[in-house]
Amino acid sequence: MTHFPLFYRWGQGLSWSWLLLLLAAALLADFLPLSAFPDLLHTSAPPLTPGHPLGTDPQGHDVLVSLVYGARTVLLMSVPATLLATLLGVVLGGAAGFWGNAGLRLPFAVLLTGGIIGLLYLLLQAPASGYSAIWWPVGLLSVGAVGAKILERRQWLKRPIALPIDTWFSMAIVALASLPRLVVVLIVAASIEPSAGSITALLVVVSWPTPARLMRAETRRIRLLPYLEAARALGLPTYSVLLRHILPNSWRVIRASLPMNLAVLIGLETTLSFLGVGLPPELPSWGRLLAASRLAPTNWWLIVFPVVALLLTALALRQLLPATKAQSN
Repeated sequence: MTHFPLFYRWGQGLSWSWLLLLLAAALLADFLPLSAFPDLLHTSAPPLTPGHPLGTDPQGHDVLVSLVYGARTVLLMSVPATLLATLLGVVLGGAAGFWGNAGLRLPFAVLLTGGIIGLLYLLLQAPASGYSAIWWPVGLLSVGAVGAKILERRQWLKRPIALPIDTWFSMAIVALASLPRLVVVLIVAASIEPSAGSITALLVVVSWPTPARLMRAETRRIRLLPYLEAARALGLPTYSVLLRHILPNSWRVIRASLPMNLAVLIGLETTLSFLGVGLPPELPSWGRLLAASRLAPTNWWLIVFPVVALLLTALALRQLLPATKAQSN
């Protein structure tokens, strides 16, 4: 049994304490005795001002209130984006690692029908709105399923075609890796309507390659193990192999990457907030609090407190890594 040093156990305790404090602040912000309205009588007030222990910004917003509600923004955007990116990466990376370029074969009729449905959806989705936006793809899928069954009666359309999933996966990874993540996020965020949902989706798109690469490598390693080859030779269904063997054995590697992926997305969200891109202007965040320091460069508390909050969050997430690695070993 591995015995961790005393300072490491203290670090783990402090890290969890800080993360739980952020979670409590995000969940209980509306129930705390804090006023979100600006105090116009105390603009740019320094810390320890009566009623404003951490001071105010040039608009009179309390710094402590901005930190508390900013914690909610950080968690509501970064945590879902991290989980969704991990889920997308696990699915794509697992498919690429398990089937490779020749493991998944579909009849030509299915591929042809799927391509036609996708093209029709792209061409005709513009006028769809409201309930029609929901039922339109359902109707297309239903028609496509019937069409695929009819087309499969043709002998030449039954010929299976291998899907080069691994090649497509590698091309997508290379395409995303060739562009700086921050530049992509800034360009796309500046061209879309400001909303929390759109920014969360953007963060998912730019961050899924990291867990996907890990999942692909781990799946390829596990796929070649003797017990898994024996299971496939015995005719075990593919979904059973994936869900009962590959996913449980690769989860420890994916779990180890979660803290740092979350820290990266928190940094991206703070950068967007600081630059005023992508997020609604009424949404409080640590980045907007930092941006307020540009209006009053001498107000050091507008820089120190949000930077300390970001630093403590990043260090707390970083401190979780050794425990995960130790458990894996």
